This record gives sequence, structure tokens and C-alpha cells, in this order.
Amino acid sequence: IAIKLREDDSLVDVLHSSGTDDIILVSRKGQAIRFHETEVRPMGRATSGVKGMGLRKGDEVISASIAQEDHDILVVTDQGFGKRTRMADYPVKGRGGLGVKTVQLTKARGQLAGAAAVRDGEQLILISTGGTVIKMPVNDIKRLGRSTQGVIVVRLRKDEVVSSIARVAEG
Repeated sequence: IAIKLREDDSLVDVLHSSGTDDIILVSRKGQAIRFHETEVRPMGRATSGVKGMGLRKGDEVISASIAQEDHDILVVTDQGFGKRTRMADYPVKGRGGLGVKTVQLTKARGQLAGAAAVRDGEQLILISTGGTVIKMPVNDIKRLGRSTQGVIVVRLRKDEVVSSIARVAEG
């Protein structure tokens, strides 16, 4: 047993950290919270942990990353819109709060399909429910402010949505 999960919980990510990093969590409905890792107290293996982010009804955490100042937070909606925002635009808050808006979502743009901490020169893979796989440079995705809608990153076929995104491992 590595962690105790409730029936409706799932593990989003496992991060290798220094013990003094900032963590950033992003939710499906476009909220993000950044907090100091030192706010998460050490616990035993068979525990549920502490609350990292408060969530509104129907929301869920979809991404966890180490917040490094030379990185951006990249978000992509299920309708194929995306953007990058500088990490410095995310203020450090206490863990457990609702966070700040990371993207302006509309019905046409959909909800977030994925989020990741990225930096210039990296590659991204987008996967759709129709089986389309696209590899693209992160630099091709426009850098915008936190409360903006984003731009078209991928054009999807009818009845297809972005199901996941992933950074391409270096080296």
C-alpha cells in the first residue's frame, strides 16, 4: 500500500521533488493552485494525505507539476484549444484553497483535457478519442495570460475530443 484512496478517488500523478519545491495543481474546470511543498506534512504509507486543492461541485484535479520559474503551464481543452502561461503568473497560495483561474472556459471551448508544466524546446503529444495522435513543439502554442481562452491547437473531426496530453520525454 502506497496511499489510501477513497472509492471515488484516483491518483493523478507522482512527482519527484526536492522537499522544498512549489507544487501546482490544475483542475478540469480551469482552476490552478500553487503552494509550497513544505505545507504537506510527512505521513505514513496507508494514509489519504492532505487536501491540496479545494474543488467546486463537479470539478476534479487533472494535473500536478513541480512549479519551476523557467516553465509555463500549458493547458488544452477537450475541444482542441490551448495556451501557455508563465509560471510567474501563478501566485503562491496556501494549499487547500480554490486557486486562481488558469483559463477562461466557454461551452464551445469545453473543459480542460490536460495540463502540464513545459518549457521552450519541448514537444507535446495530443491524443483524441478518435485515435488521432499529434506531436507538436510547445513553442507552437501561443503564450497568453491566465484568464484568456486560448487558441486552436488541434482541429478535431466531428464528435472527436482531446482525451489526453503528454510531454515527450527528453533524451
